[in-house]
Amino acid sequence: MSGDAQWRKRTSRLLGAVDAFVVIWAIVGAYVVRFGVEPGAAVNGQDFNYTWVSVTLAVAWWMMLGGWNSRQSRILGAGPDEYKRVAAASLWLFGLVAIFSYVLRIDTARGYVGIALPVGLGGLLLARWLLRQHLNVERQGGRSMSRLLLVGGPSSVAHLASSLERVKGAGYLPVAAYTPGVHDGLEAEPESGLPILGSRPDTLSILAAITACNADTVAVSAGVQLHPQTLRHLGWELAARNIGLIMAPALTDIAGPRIHTQQVAGLPLIHVTTPALEGGQGVAKRLFDIVAAAAMIILAFPVMVCVAIAVKLDSPGPILFKQERVGIEGARFGMLKFRSMGVDAEQQLEHLSSHNEGRGVLFKMKQDPRVTRAGAVLRKFSLDELPQLFNIVAGSMSLVGPRPPLPSEVEAYEQDVRRRLLVKPGLTGLWQVSGRSNLSWQDAVRLDLYYVENWSLAGDLIILLRTVRAVLYRTGAY
Repeated sequence: MSGDAQWRKRTSRLLGAVDAFVVIWAIVGAYVVRFGVEPGAAVNGQDFNYTWVSVTLAVAWWMMLGGWNSRQSRILGAGPDEYKRVAAASLWLFGLVAIFSYVLRIDTARGYVGIALPVGLGGLLLARWLLRQHLNVERQGGRSMSRLLLVGGPSSVAHLASSLERVKGAGYLPVAAYTPGVHDGLEAEPESGLPILGSRPDTLSILAAITACNADTVAVSAGVQLHPQTLRHLGWELAARNIGLIMAPALTDIAGPRIHTQQVAGLPLIHVTTPALEGGQGVAKRLFDIVAAAAMIILAFPVMVCVAIAVKLDSPGPILFKQERVGIEGARFGMLKFRSMGVDAEQQLEHLSSHNEGRGVLFKMKQDPRVTRAGAVLRKFSLDELPQLFNIVAGSMSLVGPRPPLPSEVEAYEQDVRRRLLVKPGLTGLWQVSGRSNLSWQDAVRLDLYYVENWSLAGDLIILLRTVRAVLYRTGAY
C-alpha cells in the first residue's frame, strides 16, 4: 500500500480509538452519576448488575459505530454523512435496548440511560468534528487525500478537476486524466494541467493508467466514450484491486435531498426533484422569520440604541440609510441599514468607480473613503445590518437568502442569474458565510443559485449558526 493510501488505515484506527474512549467515558460517567463508585450495582433487586450491563453496552456501542460504517474513509472530512451515521448507530442501539427491556420486562434505570445517550452522542459528534478540523488542515496541504484518475471528455474532466480543487476538504486529489476516444495528441489537459495518460477505450489501458499515476480512486465523469459493458468490466477489475469507483454525472449544484436513485432494468436512474420554493415549507420559513426576527429585535434593541447614538455623534446626517433594493420576483423595496458612510456617498460613487475592487457588477473598496469612523466599526461586526430585521418582519426580506441586489445590478444580470429573484433576499446567506466581499462575482452567483435550488429550513439553521462564526471572525467584512 502506498504512503498516500496509508492515511485511510491510520485515520480508521484513530477513529476507533477515539470512539472507544468517548463511549467508555460516557458510560462510566453515567454509571458513577447514577450508582456511585460501588461496583456491582443493581436496581430493585434484579438478578443482573450494571457493571456487566455497562461493559456490554460499551462494546455494543463501539461495534454499532463500525457496523454503520461511520469510520469509512470516503465520508470523512466533508458532508453530513459521518455525523448522520454516528447519530443513527447510537439511536438504534438505545432503541434496541428499550425494546429489549420492554419485551423482557426489565426495569432499566432511566437515569443511567438518560445520561449515557446524550453525553455519549454529544461527545462522539464533538470528537468527530475536532478530528475533521485536523483532517481538513492536512488536506489543505495535499495530504490524507484520495489520488484520483479522472476519466471522461476533456470539458467534463476540466470541470470536475476545478470543482474538486475548490473543496479540498472533500479529500479528492486529481492526479491525472484519461480521455477515452479523444485523439487530439495533447499530453496535458489545457484547463486543469493534468497529464493525459491515454485515450484507448478499453479496460486494460485504463488499468495501466491507474498503475502509472498510482491512483486509488477512479472518477468517471460525464461525456465518457466508453461502452456500458466496458464500464462494467472496469468496475469488476477496480473492485478486485480495492480501488474506488466514482460516477460523476453532469448535474451541478444539486443537493442530496433532491437526488433519488431508482433501479430500472439494472440501470441506476437518477431522479432530481423540483426545488420546493413555496407551499408548506414556505409558510414555515415565513413563520420562522417573523418569530426569530422579532426576538432578535427585542434582544438587540439596547445595542441598536447605542449604535444609533454613535452614528449620530460621529457625523452629520440621518441615523438610518434607506436604499432601494430588488426582492422576490423583481419587487423593489427600501432596505434599511445604519448609516456607515457620509451623506454624499452616492454622489461620490461615480468618481470612485475606477478604484472598484469588486468583480462583476458589484462595487467594493477595502479602503472606501466614504466610510465614517463609526461606520468602519459597524461594518466590521455587521452591526449596520441590524435594521434589516424590520424588513424581515415586514416581509420584504428573509433571515436567510441571496444577497439583496441593487436595481442597477439586476439590469446587468444574465438570464441564469435572475433565478436569484425566485426567493426573498436574506440578512445572511451562503455568500456571507463563505467569504462575503472576498468572493468573486462568479462564486457569489454560484452560491446564491445553489441556495435557491436547494433551500430548506434545516439548511437555513445551519447557515445561521455559521453566520455567528463569520461575524466573529469578520471574514471579508469591509
